[in-house]
Amino acid sequence: MKNSKNIVKYALAVFLLIFTISCNEEEFLNEVPLDFFSPENSYVTKKDFESAITELYSRVRFCAYQTHGTSGSFPYYTSTDIAHDGRYQLSSAARFGGHSVFLVPTNNIVNAQWNAWYKLIANANTIISRADDSKMTEDEKKAIVAEAKFMRAFGYRYLVYLYGGVPLNLEEVTSPKTDYARATREEVLNHIINDATEAANNLPAIDKVADGRISNLVAQHLLAETYIALQKYDEAIQAATIVIDDPKTSLMTERFGSMANQNPQDKRLKFTKPGDVYWDLFRVGNQNRSSGNKEALWVIQYDVDVTGGNLLSIGTWAVTNTTRAEHANLLERIAGPVAWMTFKDPTGAEGTIGSPMSTYNAGGHGVSLMKNTNWFLNDLWLSDWDNDIRNAPHNIVRDFIYNNPNSSYFDSSSVKYPSPTRIAQAWRWYPYPSKITTPGQHPAELITNTEKETLRPTAGSTYRDNYMFRLAETYLLRAEAYLGKGNLINAANDVNVVRSRSKAKPVDPGDVTIDYILDERARELVYEEPRRITLHRTGKLVERVRKYNELNKDEIQDYHKLWPIPYSFIEANKDARIEQNPNY
Repeated sequence: MKNSKNIVKYALAVFLLIFTISCNEEEFLNEVPLDFFSPENSYVTKKDFESAITELYSRVRFCAYQTHGTSGSFPYYTSTDIAHDGRYQLSSAARFGGHSVFLVPTNNIVNAQWNAWYKLIANANTIISRADDSKMTEDEKKAIVAEAKFMRAFGYRYLVYLYGGVPLNLEEVTSPKTDYARATREEVLNHIINDATEAANNLPAIDKVADGRISNLVAQHLLAETYIALQKYDEAIQAATIVIDDPKTSLMTERFGSMANQNPQDKRLKFTKPGDVYWDLFRVGNQNRSSGNKEALWVIQYDVDVTGGNLLSIGTWAVTNTTRAEHANLLERIAGPVAWMTFKDPTGAEGTIGSPMSTYNAGGHGVSLMKNTNWFLNDLWLSDWDNDIRNAPHNIVRDFIYNNPNSSYFDSSSVKYPSPTRIAQAWRWYPYPSKITTPGQHPAELITNTEKETLRPTAGSTYRDNYMFRLAETYLLRAEAYLGKGNLINAANDVNVVRSRSKAKPVDPGDVTIDYILDERARELVYEEPRRITLHRTGKLVERVRKYNELNKDEIQDYHKLWPIPYSFIEANKDARIEQNPNY
């Protein structure tokens, strides 16, 4: 059990209701109310501030994975170089199908992302402003403020790369404000540096924090990324090196964790390669340092059927939208194919048993809403197809086996013997990275038949913790910084540390470019890093979508390098003019 997660999971998940009171008597205005929540009595003890900090972690999880119901993951993956709409529909605004459809100032998700990250920032500001007058010790204040300032910086990280220069709000807002002005991109990035630097100087070491909590190394990782965006490559190298050289971190290079002595198994798919350390990284229970994972830097916490755990065995998407938004990490549902449901064999008979299953073959309970691009599934791996363990058949599932015993094609490959269903509707099945699901490890409450491995129709979440930052990415960030300095030898060395773990051939220094590093990030970090943020940060979104995304290549426009500022914010900011991003 993950007892060390209690500080994140079991504190207040829903925080403060703050009232504004109006009265003529000055004494009443200054009186501290004790019978309801207010800033004056809600931010007093360390326990109060720990509850507020816990809310920040919950909000990060919501912003990154669940904003606006099921669409939390769509903005960061779909319509990039790694993925497009699973149903091949450019007209789907809810699923980010086409840029010209979803990137409009009135789009609900564009607005929801803006509001969600600014809510994180506002809550962090309240903690920061209230710490001085609390009953905490000076050391406690310093630690709490450092954690809150990191969260504020983290919120601006998303906003600045998506929207460009945005309003900088660095104080607690206690009354309506309608005269915000946009800061420049550089000003926002420099503020992230300031907050992350204070966090790095005052947060605990990585071996002193509970699972799910940030450490000084997490702040250094963010510093490295942000310095690169400012083209301050020496500072980026220094920050990344602090993380890489810390004796308490290392890439996982040997089998470990809950299934270290097991190989991937599937009754239909006959895997010919053994399990590997990359596979181990994504088994249930293997993400946190408490499992022996020294590669994990910051892990977003999920627990099933636990208050604050954010995963329910009794339902995900099949319940109300509110519950769906609060209780699911729906990557399995979004990115998994739906071949399990209705998939004819070549004779036209039913080729499947028609039930989601906790298997690699079925992929859990996917519904084909987001598919990897052909470039990601094919061209990206050509140089090391058989060597790179990240492309092993159990890490990217590339076949679907007919599983209906009544079919004459039972146990036969649908790739070898194509289904008329897929011929007519290509979205019904496609290869997928198995890290999106948890084959054989779904919660017992979801299993309807142990022998058949079938799942309840309410399955669809990814039932494990999620990496926000891990050390492999830190190596690739440092490689990017070395590249920026023109030091191709060291850039190649860092890329090759990651490639060596994956049994891939080393890259020659002369072949290291920003595109090669982005390729390597796709191989290593698919459906982990917020890919859209990376492409916005590097200025490569439009170019790489046109080059690698077969669905979106013709519809993306140059101005889509930034999102529009939400119209609702521009309209509400009545006492100052907010400049809209170009062409919106």
